[in-house]
Amino acid sequence: MPQKSFRVGRVRAYLRGRVWYLSYSEQGRRRQPRVSTDKEEAKQLAAEVNAQLAIGAPSALGFEPIGFPELRQRWLDHHEHIRRSSLATVGRYRTATQHLLEFLAEVRPLKRVSDFRPFHAEEFVRHLRSKRVAPNGHAHAARRHLRDAGVRFVLETCSSLMNYAQRHRHLPPYVENPFRTIEVSRLPIEDATPTIAFTDEQQCALLAACDDWQFPIFATCLLTGLRPGELVHLILPNDLDLPQAWLYVRNKPALGWQIKTRNERDIPLVPVLVRLLTYVVGGRRTGSLFRQRRCESGYHSPLAKMPVRNLELELVRRAKESCAENELDRVRRSKAASTIWRDLGALKEDWIRVEFMRATKKAGFEEITAPKTTRHTFATILQDANVDPLIRNELMGHAPTNVGLQRGLGTTTIYTHTRPETKRRQLESAVVSLPIVEAIIRWLDSRTAS
Repeated sequence: MPQKSFRVGRVRAYLRGRVWYLSYSEQGRRRQPRVSTDKEEAKQLAAEVNAQLAIGAPSALGFEPIGFPELRQRWLDHHEHIRRSSLATVGRYRTATQHLLEFLAEVRPLKRVSDFRPFHAEEFVRHLRSKRVAPNGHAHAARRHLRDAGVRFVLETCSSLMNYAQRHRHLPPYVENPFRTIEVSRLPIEDATPTIAFTDEQQCALLAACDDWQFPIFATCLLTGLRPGELVHLILPNDLDLPQAWLYVRNKPALGWQIKTRNERDIPLVPVLVRLLTYVVGGRRTGSLFRQRRCESGYHSPLAKMPVRNLELELVRRAKESCAENELDRVRRSKAASTIWRDLGALKEDWIRVEFMRATKKAGFEEITAPKTTRHTFATILQDANVDPLIRNELMGHAPTNVGLQRGLGTTTIYTHTRPETKRRQLESAVVSLPIVEAIIRWLDSRTAS
């Protein structure tokens, strides 16, 4: 009579029908994986699992079954508390994975992550392409189909979610990430909004369409390449040195704000921009560099004269007041920080987009709605002037490795240090002859003549 079971140390094998199963205890859980129809192969796997159990290593066949809602929450908590991803990034991940949860609830009910297969991932792609969503997330906004870039982002996010499931052994060891079979990176982007850079004529037209409050904001963006989020979080006196003609883009974690890439940078100010920002600052020594519209009409922001250190202490006080039992989480702290910036007189990042759209519409090119067009323009100006790629990289605030990868500079980027005077000289040579420089000078002359 053929043997129907055997034992290898802590692992017992038994035959059920024609298939061998293993039985063992791991981390307080009983595991009974199906392994093979071949007895010798089952013996080999039993020996491997027993050796792994003996040294306390995770067994090759063990995994923890889990449902998608719980996996998603663990993954978001990992980004929130371990990776310390920004709140905006965590929010984007939450929105992207919500599409997957809706698919699993409405189209393909699956209880466990380990039941999700490549053909489910392909079905999910078809589901995404059929969905209609509100572009700005508002419940009453007009809906449209997800763009190709949106579909790709959702799939990349879900693929990262499944990578997390693999690393934490929520998938069987012999099951690969189902989203890898789709080859997400090769999905074409055919309906993307075209990215452009302003021509010289468009730059002048934009500034000509600006009112007195908008003009310094967009002129600064065109001559520095600042992101809107960076521009609205500039504080006096820390971020501006007019005598030395430097603008400093710095992380402000103690005030609840950080640069998108976390890369701080120093931007030299060309002479015309020094003159423009001197006009903007006037006699102020504290507060936000660019202030809300109502401040131009006599409104006095409550915290405008408060030094930066006092602002940080005020944020701590407000955050603690808003938290029950002194439980200070990032969301509450972020909400408290927004009140600090509001009372400082700072702009909201969304306002920059609204004002930009007003200006472009008045200038005659209302199809251009993204403020980052000024950043693309600045980068293009540097390229046209043959500014050194390392300096372009520093002025834009991109990761240093980007240039190394694209230009083949490799380790050279680590050993190369840009002197401030070199950065200033190259930037000034790139913008000195731009038509907008003359436009800014004329605007300043007309405002300061009296």
